[in-house]
Amino acid sequence: MNCPAKRRVVITGLGAITPLGHNPEDYWQALLAGKSGAARITAFDTTGYDVTIGAEVKNFQPGQWMDEREARRMDRFSQFGMASAAQAVKEGNIDFTKLDPKKCGVIMGSGIGGFIEYEEQHNKLLQKGPTRVSPFFIPKLMINAVCGQIAIYYKLNGPNFMVSSACASANHAMGIALRTIQHGEADLVITGGTESAVTVMGLSGFAALKALSNRNNEPEKASRPFDKDRNGFVLGEGCGVLIFEELEHAKKRNAKIYAEVLGFGMNDDGNHITAPDPAGIKPAEAMRLAMEDAGVKPEDVNYVNAHGTSTELNDLTETKAIKIAFGEHARKLAISSTKSMTGHLLGAAGAVELIACVMSIRDNKVHPTINYETPDPNCDLDYVPNKARAMQVNVAISNTFGFGGHNATMVVGKYKP
Repeated sequence: MNCPAKRRVVITGLGAITPLGHNPEDYWQALLAGKSGAARITAFDTTGYDVTIGAEVKNFQPGQWMDEREARRMDRFSQFGMASAAQAVKEGNIDFTKLDPKKCGVIMGSGIGGFIEYEEQHNKLLQKGPTRVSPFFIPKLMINAVCGQIAIYYKLNGPNFMVSSACASANHAMGIALRTIQHGEADLVITGGTESAVTVMGLSGFAALKALSNRNNEPEKASRPFDKDRNGFVLGEGCGVLIFEELEHAKKRNAKIYAEVLGFGMNDDGNHITAPDPAGIKPAEAMRLAMEDAGVKPEDVNYVNAHGTSTELNDLTETKAIKIAFGEHARKLAISSTKSMTGHLLGAAGAVELIACVMSIRDNKVHPTINYETPDPNCDLDYVPNKARAMQVNVAISNTFGFGGHNATMVVGKYKP
């Protein structure tokens, strides 16, 4: 039986709210400049905490992007999602009144959802009793709230759901968005990931796991992926949204095309709830599956945006996995970690990192891994240390690996008519 050819999917809009900027261009220029978004946490008093630093989104004003009254009915992670979607839709020059709403969807990812709302209402319950819990508690808390809010605002009736697979959430969401369009269930999908977990419980929980850097006196140097002196990741927050669109649909409305979404691969370590597969075999397989789905060979890939968390377990495992997946070509790859500057955006990480890949393809530049000062002999690939690099980028891959053993890899390439 002959299988029908896959429909081609391109990226026609970008939006971002990050610790480095409130739009994709500011975010990208900060990445190229090697700026860190980490600082002392301002959202709450960190007295008594072992970790007092994070990569917060600074000076975010939701009223800039949405009705203030509606914003008050959303958790911060949904506000990030609405703001990023508004940017992507505007920048993509999309008029939904001229499109079939049944063929336009929203598929986003988040690891935790409305963490802030949960904590606030739980405190209210303990201090004032159950009758004082807000009627908006559940609609603000639920992890799928952001997908619903975006669809309601733009009156979209196509596929709509939220994906949650810890730090792989955004890549899973975007991978499913890709396949939803390829299979003809939608022509356009607003996709990506959003997270806001720099909270008292978020910080306490990850600190208790000993996953966070406690380099409190020099926060801008705390996230140091692949460096021998790393001691954990920096907890971050933010959102990335991309418009995935079927090629002929995009051409019909003369859309600007940033890049083509070529492939997606996923699997699971089946090994441990928090630790990655130490041999790197399963994440390597996810990369191989993604390249196979994309129809590219390892030697076609120029750049890898690493998961690059700045934890010893991840950095060693990912280095092994890249060597397995790419063979000898691994030493010719440029590899960098966005998290060295943004911190770890958890369920939103894959989205902002795919935006970095798209910008790399657009500009033929790759951003550095900052704070790379003492090479780890067990991490011996080219991590683009400390300075951005001008180079041809035709094909880029983006890795995300999540607690639970989830591995998800996206492949994007230059659009070729």
